[in-house]
Amino acid sequence: MTPKTLAGVLLIALPISYNVLYTLLARSFDYPDILRRPTDEILKRFAAGGNRLILTWWAFAMTAVLLAPTAILVSVTFAGANSTVLMLATSIGVLAALVQFLGLIRWPFAVPHLARTMADPTTTSTTKDAVDVVFQTLNRYLGVAVGEHLGYLFTGFWTGLVGLAIVQSDVLAPVFGVIGLILGPLFVICSLEFVGAFEARGWKVAAALVPLTYIGWSLWLLAVGIGLLAS
Repeated sequence: MTPKTLAGVLLIALPISYNVLYTLLARSFDYPDILRRPTDEILKRFAAGGNRLILTWWAFAMTAVLLAPTAILVSVTFAGANSTVLMLATSIGVLAALVQFLGLIRWPFAVPHLARTMADPTTTSTTKDAVDVVFQTLNRYLGVAVGEHLGYLFTGFWTGLVGLAIVQSDVLAPVFGVIGLILGPLFVICSLEFVGAFEARGWKVAAALVPLTYIGWSLWLLAVGIGLLAS
C-alpha cells in the first residue's frame, strides 16, 4: 500500500469514525448539550451509561489520535508542494491530534472516578462540592482550553496548510485546496469562542460556526480521501 493510498483511506476513516461516535454520544449521553447542566446531573447520567459509554468516549478520543498519522501521510502525499509548508503542516497536524486527544481522554479515565465518588452514599457534601470544582475545572482546562481552543486553532492551521499544499502540487485539482483554505480560517474563528470577553458565556457567532465548520471539514476530508484513491 502506497503512502497516497493509505492517506486516502485514513482521510475517509477519520471523519466517518468521528461522526459515528459523536452521534452515539449525542444519543446515549445527550452530548454536548448535557454539559450545560449541573455537575451532579451530568455525573449521574454518565454513571448510568456504564462501561459502554466509557468505551465510546475512549474510542472517540482515539479518533483524535488518528489525525496524527493522517497528517504525516498527507504531507508525504503532496511532496511536490513547498517543503516549508509541508513541514509546518506535519508539525501542526500532529499538535492538533495531541491537544484534541488530551481534551477528550479525561472522559474515559478521570470522569468515571468523579462519577463514582459523587454516587457513593458515604460521600460528604464537602467532597461533593470538591468533585463539582474538579469536574468543572477539567472541563474548562482540558475541554475548552486544550481540546477546543487549541484543537480548533491547530486544526484550522493544518487545514489551511494542506489546502495550500494541494494548490501547489499536481496530485489533485486546485479546488480541493481552495476549500481547505476557506475552512482553515473558519476553524480559527471557532477557536475564539471562549477567549477574552467571551470566556464566561461564549461567543455566539463562533458557537454557531462550530457544527457547520465540522460538517464542511468532514465532507472535505472525505472528498480529498476519495480523490487520492481515485487518482
